[in-house]
Amino acid sequence: MSLFEMLHRTFFDFNSMAEVLPQLLKVGLMNTLIISIAATLLGTTLGLILALMGISPTRWLRVPSRVYTDLFRGLPSILTILLIGQGLARYSYELFGPSPYPLGIFALSLIASAYMGEIFRAGIQSVEKGQLEACRALGMSYGHAMRLVIVPQGIRRVLPALVNQFIAIIKDSSLVYLLGLMVNERELFRVGQDAAVLTGNLSPLMLAGLFYLIITVPMTHLVNYVDQRFRTGRRKMTRPVSSLKEVDELQKLNPRTVATGGSAPLTTERGQ
Repeated sequence: MSLFEMLHRTFFDFNSMAEVLPQLLKVGLMNTLIISIAATLLGTTLGLILALMGISPTRWLRVPSRVYTDLFRGLPSILTILLIGQGLARYSYELFGPSPYPLGIFALSLIASAYMGEIFRAGIQSVEKGQLEACRALGMSYGHAMRLVIVPQGIRRVLPALVNQFIAIIKDSSLVYLLGLMVNERELFRVGQDAAVLTGNLSPLMLAGLFYLIITVPMTHLVNYVDQRFRTGRRKMTRPVSSLKEVDELQKLNPRTVATGGSAPLTTERGQ
């Protein structure tokens, strides 16, 4: 068996890919998107709260925010998912039953909130301090100024970074399989892994990886495009205007001026 045939049978067995394709579309892709979107929404909400706590002048708000951020950014994602999924399994069973699906979303949201909190904080602090001072001078309270002026500008400045974080959540959703998902709750990686075990080759996993690329690569280019638009703005192309039009207008007003290349002599009329 040649090397090409071995690679084809191991990674590019199209029959195995065709067999697992319906499961990847109906089960894996749907659950991956549900986990990623739900974790992103929860992480964005918690991250914005952490950012506001981190820039608060009150010490008892800043310190817990800093500890939380350092904790969940410092721990490996796989360790956080296992600690949350196994440590809170008893309480989750009373609320959601035996499914670890909600705990996986909760663990990913905690991880995402730590990163998003730092992104939001950097965006808010990048807004010029003079804008906050101007808002206070107009009679706005600190809370109203932050909610209506400062925070919206900070969020707009970090939108590309937020989309990058969403891409990271999509990839980290593959770690939820460690909690032992049910058959109808499997995400892309777990569906591909189960099919790879049954077929004896890695082609289903290659197809699952292709699905991740289809989701993340266009979003990466979209982020770059949005970031460039925010940096450069929208430029409207206009046709160049020739200066000869101005010469024509001057010639109509005073032909002698254009002909002599200077100013025409002043003439005055005296009454009779």
